[in-house]
Amino acid sequence: MGSELLLQRIRGAALDSIVSGLRETLDVQRCTLRLDIPGDVFPVVHESCVPPAHSLIGDRRVALPGQPVVDALLGGADQVVQDDTRAASNDPAFLRMLDLYDGMGAQIVTALRRDGRLIGMVSLHQLGGPRRWSAQETELAREAAGLIARMIDDPRSAEGPAASGGGGGR
Repeated sequence: MGSELLLQRIRGAALDSIVSGLRETLDVQRCTLRLDIPGDVFPVVHESCVPPAHSLIGDRRVALPGQPVVDALLGGADQVVQDDTRAASNDPAFLRMLDLYDGMGAQIVTALRRDGRLIGMVSLHQLGGPRRWSAQETELAREAAGLIARMIDDPRSAEGPAASGGGGGR
C-alpha cells in the first residue's frame, strides 16, 4: 500500500473517530460531516448515528442549495444553532427536510472554512424535539470543526469519501 493511500485511510479513520466522539459526547442521535466535493453539493462523507436516526450517506432527497442553514453558512455565518428547528424557519423545503431527517428537533451546524471559503460543515442532530444547547456544547462543535478543517486542509488530501475513507461508523 502506498504512503498516500495509507495516509488517506488514517485520515478517514481519524475523521470517523472525531464525528463519533462528538455525537457520543453531546448525546445526539446523528453527527455528520459534509464536504464540498466537486460535482456534488456538500454530501455526507462521514457520519455517526444511532437509532432512530438513519444514515444520510448517499441520501440525495434534500437539495441543500436554498436551505436556510446552508445559505447562512455560505453567507459567512460560522455556526447556526437551532434549539427548536420547527420554530427556526417556515420554509417548506426546510420543514420537509426535518421530517426526512427523522424528526430532527434541534441542531448545531458549524462551518469548516479554508481562506474564508466554506469547504464543509459538521452537523449535530437531536431527534424528536427541541433541545437547549449550552455554550459549552456549541464551543465543542466549533473546536471539533476547527480540528477537522485542519485535518482536511493538507494539500495532499483528496476531499472525497473514497479518499478519506468516508462511510462513518454507527
